Amino acid sequence: MSETSTNAVSKTESPSENVFRSAGVASVAVLTSRVSGLVREGVMSRLFGAGMAYDAFLVGFRIPNLTRDLFAEGALSAAFVPTFVDYLQNKGKKEAAHLANLVATTIILVVGGLCLLGILASPWLVRIMTSGWVHEAPQKYAQAVVLTQIMFPFLLLVALAAQAMGVLNALNQFAVPATSSTMFNVGSVGSGVILGFWLGPHIGLSPINGMAIGVVIGGALQLLWQAPSLLRSGIRFRFAFDFNHPGLRHIVQLMGPGIIGNASVQINVVVTTILATTIHDPVRGLDGPVAWLGYAFRFMQLPLGLFGVAIATATLPAIGRSAASGDTAEFRETLARSLGLTFLLTVPSSVGLIVLGKSMIGLIYQGVKFKAYDTDQTTVALACYALGLAGYSAIKILSPAFYALNDSRTPMYTSLASIVVNAGLGWLFAFRLGLGHAGLALATACVANVSFVALFWIMRNRIGGVYGRRLRDVVWKVLLASAAMAAVIWGLSSAFHTLAPRAGVARGLDILFGVPAGVAIVYVLCRAMRVEELEMATRALAGPLLRRFPAMAAKIGE
Repeated sequence: MSETSTNAVSKTESPSENVFRSAGVASVAVLTSRVSGLVREGVMSRLFGAGMAYDAFLVGFRIPNLTRDLFAEGALSAAFVPTFVDYLQNKGKKEAAHLANLVATTIILVVGGLCLLGILASPWLVRIMTSGWVHEAPQKYAQAVVLTQIMFPFLLLVALAAQAMGVLNALNQFAVPATSSTMFNVGSVGSGVILGFWLGPHIGLSPINGMAIGVVIGGALQLLWQAPSLLRSGIRFRFAFDFNHPGLRHIVQLMGPGIIGNASVQINVVVTTILATTIHDPVRGLDGPVAWLGYAFRFMQLPLGLFGVAIATATLPAIGRSAASGDTAEFRETLARSLGLTFLLTVPSSVGLIVLGKSMIGLIYQGVKFKAYDTDQTTVALACYALGLAGYSAIKILSPAFYALNDSRTPMYTSLASIVVNAGLGWLFAFRLGLGHAGLALATACVANVSFVALFWIMRNRIGGVYGRRLRDVVWKVLLASAAMAAVIWGLSSAFHTLAPRAGVARGLDILFGVPAGVAIVYVLCRAMRVEELEMATRALAGPLLRRFPAMAAKIGE
């Protein structure tokens, strides 16, 4: 390799560029996970549609799954990863591994006990979430109770999987933990179909109950998938009991406000579900709103996980190291670059979901029991959710940044305030303004954006600035590029739907040509406007390719 090409790819990288490279690895893995999740939802939509069974399944899954954000992408990771990194740097791998075992043991005892209590309390918990079903749809309520009891052990499995993910991320291993969700999606739907549809008729198991058991099996696979990587890294689980350990106490102290703060996010989900179960759709009655919101949010989770969660996952260890060493300048730079990259990727994604949402939903979900009406209602919800994608993703980065500064109270207070805003806006939009389930999705988007603004303003004052002017320039440039993208792909979509012989063909052409065209337009325009995050992301993500092709590296390095 020539000196020029070497310099193009082997310059000393800043922490923010290392974050971009790690985020690229995580994004590829998360892409696999999110796509498999969409496939899973596509199977569910065709098997169960948006009727009584799937509504009940969503409620039954939602109660234990509320802890996924709490543990996997919330309080546990935000408190555990910086502490684990600090032990690795300052006390050695043996002490860090002991801390990991202490945390895992505590999870087994505490969360395992919560699982048992949850199974016993399922009728009460479901009654809170589905007040509209108890008297008007008692069969659906009873089914939701049974499904909740079946799926509650998923809570323990996902908590342990999240802790394993935190260990591997702290060791700069992102691919395996990011793909663990793929194992959940594949394992849950595969085993669910086998149990519910192949074996079920012979053993008296209903299809939807079989899918619920599949969720637990998928949760176990998500945990086991990470075990070999932990073993290769020298992390072996052994029960450890030392509840006065300073590291464990520090994590618990950070998690206390964190759990309250993240619990408010889950309370918002509960409030949205409660309101959704009381919506009477003019066509479907009580059947549909919960499912439409669930299907729509699953679609939004693709860019949210691909960009927001992946960037946050890669950022947390980096800002944790900066905070531990007291390097505020590096902390500020890494945080600003990560937020800039988030806006660069999520703003065009939001616009794309709004313009192409109907084609995407119809192509993946519509068929058999998922009708055209379901596609229309899910599309409206997705468009409303998409308005909050950038804010939601930025929160995933900002909240852990406060934890790295040993401040878990600020995200807590912001999240608690969001409960009031979400409930008020949800009621206003859904019932007073008559927007129905779309109003609930719009309220969620508004809460995400307001929460981001509040956290950003507080962080800026806390660390003496987050390069706000530079971030504002990034946002405006990306908005301009996204507007141009929207005009082009909307024009292409209109032409396809006018000329194509069938709706399915038009939808396929929309995705086949619209998505690449949108990506190309945003890339070219952002490059022409010299969006720095685009250049840094390109160098970081293309590094392995450039090392293989020196001529290309030399050209980029000019």
